[in-house]
Amino acid sequence: MRQSPLFWQKQQTGWQSLLLSPLAWGVKLIAAGKERQRSFKAPVPVLCCGNITTGGTGKTTVVIDLAVRLKNKNITPHILLRGYGGKLKGPVQVDLTRHTAEDVGDEALLLAAVSPTWIGGNRALSARAAVARGAQCLIMDDGFQNFTLHKDFSLLIIDGAAGLGNGQVLPAGPLRESPQRALSRASAIMIIGEDKTGFLSRYAGSFPPEKIIQAGLQTCFADSIALRDKNCIAFAGIGRPGKFFDSLAKAGITLVKTISFADHHFYKTAELECLQALAGEHQAQLVTTPKDYARLPEFFRSVVSVTDVELVWQDDAVPEKILHTLMPETGL
Repeated sequence: MRQSPLFWQKQQTGWQSLLLSPLAWGVKLIAAGKERQRSFKAPVPVLCCGNITTGGTGKTTVVIDLAVRLKNKNITPHILLRGYGGKLKGPVQVDLTRHTAEDVGDEALLLAAVSPTWIGGNRALSARAAVARGAQCLIMDDGFQNFTLHKDFSLLIIDGAAGLGNGQVLPAGPLRESPQRALSRASAIMIIGEDKTGFLSRYAGSFPPEKIIQAGLQTCFADSIALRDKNCIAFAGIGRPGKFFDSLAKAGITLVKTISFADHHFYKTAELECLQALAGEHQAQLVTTPKDYARLPEFFRSVVSVTDVELVWQDDAVPEKILHTLMPETGL
């Protein structure tokens, strides 16, 4: 299955990156040019939860956590995202009664179950529509490199296990823009999980220490006891499937096989039949992520167990400080 190049994750710049560096300079120039784009200033606060790398960092989990906190304070946030993987262009408000992952993407369905959610590449247009529908705050899931909408607080999220890879911009590395530009633009930098790549020491001069926030992800199972008594086959089409597989193993789940698919992969009938055949062969339970579950056809969901993850802040006062900085007039 399609995975990112291995040389992207090396800490040193290899010959492949050097060969691709002219193209990377072009990407840097395009990213820098976007910063000069005129932004729409929404009449409500805008919080961006974004990243600098390709692949998953845990943004959606952070957005859900902060949206729930706002709702618990009787504030209505609307969530904005591109809707990657969906065919609708937007701005469209996600309707769980009629939209599917093929329409709006898997992440949009998960977020819409928490708070009103809009998909659309132009965040300014989505923001205008959301405000017209009563949004008191806007949360962007991704969009750190999208300058159509002014951001009041930009939270840059880093996967502690992957860091910034080799530190090079696409296609020479996994970064969407120059790390120095991104780090200087962030209101705060959240590291999820242990800093296994030495990100903090490698980029220490690019940001003040007080900008750093640390958190972790906790795997949750609706039927964890039953799963621990079975052999399991885990499959996932997300940014970093290995993180999901590792979390299952750490939770005491016996994995007889793990199968990776491309990020946001839509499963074909033949692939589902193969998964079911493997489960029968190994007398195992199929296990997947909420994002993958959203992309499964209805008839197949009954044979699959789904996990979930929760965000665990190292200091639970930090998210409250973020919300207060974002909306001080509300007394948060």
